[in-house]
Amino acid sequence: MKKHKGSGGASWMDTYGDMVTLLLCFFVLLYSMSTIDQQKWVQLVQSFNPDAIHEITENKGNNGQIADPTTPVDGDQSENNVTTQQQVDQALEQLYLDLQMYVAQQGAAENISVTKGGGYVFISFNDAVFFDGDSYVLRSDGEEVLDEVGEIIRKAAPAIDELRVLGHTAQGDPNKPNNPSTDRFLASNRATVVLVYLQEMNILDPARMISMGYGQFRPVAENDTREGRAKNRRVELIVTGLDIASTLGDGIEQYYTERGTQAPISAETRADGAAVG
Repeated sequence: MKKHKGSGGASWMDTYGDMVTLLLCFFVLLYSMSTIDQQKWVQLVQSFNPDAIHEITENKGNNGQIADPTTPVDGDQSENNVTTQQQVDQALEQLYLDLQMYVAQQGAAENISVTKGGGYVFISFNDAVFFDGDSYVLRSDGEEVLDEVGEIIRKAAPAIDELRVLGHTAQGDPNKPNNPSTDRFLASNRATVVLVYLQEMNILDPARMISMGYGQFRPVAENDTREGRAKNRRVELIVTGLDIASTLGDGIEQYYTERGTQAPISAETRADGAAVG
């Protein structure tokens, strides 16, 4: 009886197909790792080793460069990454969540509050965080707070239109307004000191950073109690996002439009240490 040879031609094709499928999955996995969210990656590493030190990690991203995932991209390059309003809104939402997490981790809810609205994030610090009474000298523990908050703001820099620092005072005598000179200078100096500290951290284009002193005239509580005056003595940060659809442009462009002139330099302020005129 004649034996028929078995047909094994298809078996090698099955093996080959499985291998190609595995290679495809492997490259998809590599691609997904190359675009991983940096913050989530850091959180993942810390979950395995809370004491891990963030060292420079070779992370090859879509832009082809090797970078430290905890280090922000260069200013000009990062700003080009924000091209849609959805990206701006997502960046502000993440900023709000990161600030909320920081306040919760520090147990600082009594001294720091974070709220948000349409296109902005609002941070309020009572005076005990940064300054002693009737002083505008930044305390060392206040510097530590600004170090943390500044780094959080840095991550949202490409989506930020303006960072405004507002200084407020309390009316010392409920029946008598403060001396205007002392009141205004104290509020303005406190706002300016905070802004200068953040500017020296190089977290944002200085042209987008503004300080304002309101004095006693924007209270949030009554001045007839010690607790009320403590609430009124505060420094606030308002972070506003870019309005991509605005025909007037961002805050810098609007300034020159309202002034009726063109900016003498690009939107980015020179950082060449030119002398103040």
